[in-house]
Amino acid sequence: MLVKTKAIVLSALRYQEKSLVVKCFTQSSGLKSYYVRDAFTSKKSNQKMVYFRPLNILEIEASHKNKNTLEYFKEVRLAHNYQSVTTNMVKASIAMFIAEMLHHSIREEEQNESLYYFLETALLWLDNHDEVANFHLILLLELTKFLGFYPNNAQSNYDFFEMTEGVFIEYPSITCLNSHETALLLRLMPLKLDNSTKAFHITERQALLKILMDYYALHLDGFIKPRSLEVLREVFN
Repeated sequence: MLVKTKAIVLSALRYQEKSLVVKCFTQSSGLKSYYVRDAFTSKKSNQKMVYFRPLNILEIEASHKNKNTLEYFKEVRLAHNYQSVTTNMVKASIAMFIAEMLHHSIREEEQNESLYYFLETALLWLDNHDEVANFHLILLLELTKFLGFYPNNAQSNYDFFEMTEGVFIEYPSITCLNSHETALLLRLMPLKLDNSTKAFHITERQALLKILMDYYALHLDGFIKPRSLEVLREVFN
């Protein structure tokens, strides 16, 4: 079946010596992996590689056989040409980290337009704004709404957040955040991208990043922490 859709690149891995396997989250069909033959041997290979940078937003025409095999692109073009994400070191580091997080977290092989639009809107915001220190924290917490483990804030007046159940409780247990960490999480939860500029100190952001990594690891089987995590920590240190 020939499909025209927008797609966000999550990863591009070299396959054998000449080709690529490109993993995308598509608007029409959820998660899809595509085989790009001779990506490193064509005279236009440099042009091809530009398309498949992490978090690029593409417009594609592709052959979808939907048989749990690699699919094939027919046509590829950029839907949005980033103005700062690829040239600003801080934004590039954030993009690398977020791409890895999405690669390891999203497993839906079916259409989820709400998730697609959430990601696209967030990426366009990142490209067009300068105050981005809390972007990754807000995006990762909001993403848990789509992944099914957003914190239940029905008892948010309690002092401890229980990580395995995702609820706030009155008395601490072995799997709880301490009261300070819980307070940080509660401060993060209502924030949106446009109202978060000076919400946290550097050390608070680092603490929240660790909380979110631990939270993802508890709720996603086989979750792998991104290799770019240390790079991101250094950028915001």
